[in-house]
Amino acid sequence: MKNKIIVTLLAGSLFLAACGQAPAAVQPPVETAVEQQPEKIATVQAKEELKGTLSVSGAFALYPMMTRWAEEFQKTYPEVEFDISAGGAGKGMTDALSGAVDIGMVSRAIKAEEEAQGAYWIPVTKDAVFPVVNAKNPVTAEISEQGITQDVFRKIFITGEITTWGEVIGNTDISEEIHVYTRSDACGAAEEWAKFLGGLQEDLLGIGVNADPGLLEAVINDPLGIGYNNLGYAFELSSGMVVDGASVVPIDVNNSGVAETDEIAANQAAAVDLIASGKYPSPPARDLNLVTNGKPTDLVQAFLKWILTDGQEFVKESGYVKLPETKLLDAMGKIK
Repeated sequence: MKNKIIVTLLAGSLFLAACGQAPAAVQPPVETAVEQQPEKIATVQAKEELKGTLSVSGAFALYPMMTRWAEEFQKTYPEVEFDISAGGAGKGMTDALSGAVDIGMVSRAIKAEEEAQGAYWIPVTKDAVFPVVNAKNPVTAEISEQGITQDVFRKIFITGEITTWGEVIGNTDISEEIHVYTRSDACGAAEEWAKFLGGLQEDLLGIGVNADPGLLEAVINDPLGIGYNNLGYAFELSSGMVVDGASVVPIDVNNSGVAETDEIAANQAAAVDLIASGKYPSPPARDLNLVTNGKPTDLVQAFLKWILTDGQEFVKESGYVKLPETKLLDAMGKIK
């Protein structure tokens, strides 16, 4: 049987190739939960018993990681096919609860009302949302040196009190207005960014743009633009650098007026280290979850077990942050 993985990006094809390409340098395999968990997927079901099609939809944040997991899973279980689409965390949750897909990708905390409707979830990896401006912004140099505080971000995205780039850096001679962009689709990135600023997704100001790639493209095309993007879209997987045309803004966590070393995500490796060490604010750092309608069984359960064990080998090299072993083992116990 010929292996088949159908991947669909529902909006914004920009950077799709970058998300799926092989990393420039493969990292040594990291310690996985399977080293502490004696039950491997191969012992649960024989290879020939794993066959069928798994449908997955949801968060753009998890989309690159999910396509990688699907590719690696098929190398061991070639009779399994995948149909994967990205459309935002809201779509992932809705599709999972309605039975439209087997697994929903959700890049935010699961709500109590969703659990009441049957949402059964496990965390599988971690990333964060990063504020992004155009690389040709008139005050890029100053922003990179000073960073932007949580309060200033709130006044840009929530209250609208700050409207010019001069106000951001404390220079009233600069009058260029800020062009704010946000997500128009229900998504974890917007929800987590809004939570960081003390609001909800519907409180975020700006021009609504559909999808993570679309939002990044809007900022790259506007020298006065500002937005926010998931880790896997703000940085190129192949080079590890910030996507060409964009600049990731340091969050001045301690309000010092200076972007310090542990506040600067100059590249993907630095960003991952900030998230893993807990130095990056949470939110917008968050766990990424997979959701099923009720407790998973059969092929779905087998695939999720593989993700929590063997699949963790591919997390770091795919530009994501591995969860603590205790959390992975707790998730394994939840689906066994």
